[in-house]
Order: sequence, then C-alpha cells, then structure tokens
Amino acid sequence: MNLFEDTYKTIEKPAEGLFKDKGSKFIAYAYPFSDPEDLKNVITEVKDLHPKARHHCWAYRLTTDRSVFRLNDDGEPSGTAGRPILNVLLSHDLTNLMVVVVRYFGGTLLGVPGLINAYKSATQDAVSQARIIEKTVNDVYEVSFDYMQMNDVMRIVKEDDLIVQQQAFDNNCSLTFEIRQTQVNHTLSKLQHLTNVKVKYLRTT
Repeated sequence: MNLFEDTYKTIEKPAEGLFKDKGSKFIAYAYPFSDPEDLKNVITEVKDLHPKARHHCWAYRLTTDRSVFRLNDDGEPSGTAGRPILNVLLSHDLTNLMVVVVRYFGGTLLGVPGLINAYKSATQDAVSQARIIEKTVNDVYEVSFDYMQMNDVMRIVKEDDLIVQQQAFDNNCSLTFEIRQTQVNHTLSKLQHLTNVKVKYLRTT
C-alpha cells in the first residue's frame, strides 16, 4: 500500500478458525479492531469463553502503517505465537484487526516449527472464514460552535457527507465527525471560515 492510497482491507465482523495437531487444539478469534483501549475487553471476553485453556496468544494491526502492531506469546516460546499471527495479517494486507488464538494443550510438545505452523494455520482459517471489506482511512474531528451557527455547520456536514459520531446541541454545541483523509483540507477550510468555530483533531481510524 503506498502513501497516496487512503483505503485499507479489514474484516466485516468477527470470525473463528480452528487447527488441531497432536491433540492440541488452537481456536482463533478474529475481531475488527480500531482502538487499543479495547484490548483488555477482547482478551477478557476470550478468556471468559476459555478459562481452562493453557494459552491466549494474540496480535493486532492498526492503520495502514505496517509498523503499528502489538503481539503477545502468552507463555509460548518467544516468536512462536504472536509473530505468526501477525504475519498472516501482514501477508493478507489486513489491518484494524485483532486475532486471539486459544490453545488447549494435548500432552505432546509440538516444538518451535510446530507451534509456528499451528498459530499461523488457526489464524489463516479464521481469516478465510471472514468477509474481507475495503474501508477508507478516516480522520475524526470535534467541532465546537455557538448554537446560532448550527445551520452553517450542519450545512457543511450535509454538503461534505460527513459521518457524525456524536453531537450535543445546547448554548455551546459540539459535534464529533469522521471524514475521509483526502477530503480533510477541503472540509476544514470551510469550517475555519466560520466565526468562533473551533476544530480539534482526535484520531485516525
């Protein structure tokens, strides 16, 4: 993906995958994922489903930058779990996605090559079950304005087809919206021409 593209591939909704080897069972859960703050909730959800599993290993990617990721081997030998999971996401060019692989130990050690293959295969199965979709890279902004300017602001929202995430209309109003990156400068210049309108960048999705 080059720097001028503002789209990325991810999965539409959660999916599951499975791989078995020498009695060990590896269950992969793939989730659309855009906020690192959700990490703990996802891990807790999977651990609640599988409290007796030996390992809950994971990796996630965010944004189109291939260097934005985290991974965890959760007690498996270093490099045998989180890295193979991540490599599947990279090889399929998928991002804003998290995969947790649960392992039930079958009593036979698989060795490093066996573990790498198992975590990779379970993740690939989950990805193959998922529906891959393309989304635009969007920036999220908050705009603050006086109630008297609501019509002007809302007209820009409608003209530029902004995705409103939340809004609060009182004497002092605020609106949080998502906008495709290639449109950002165009829309911000319109908002900044309005008097007493403050625009603040929040994050990229």
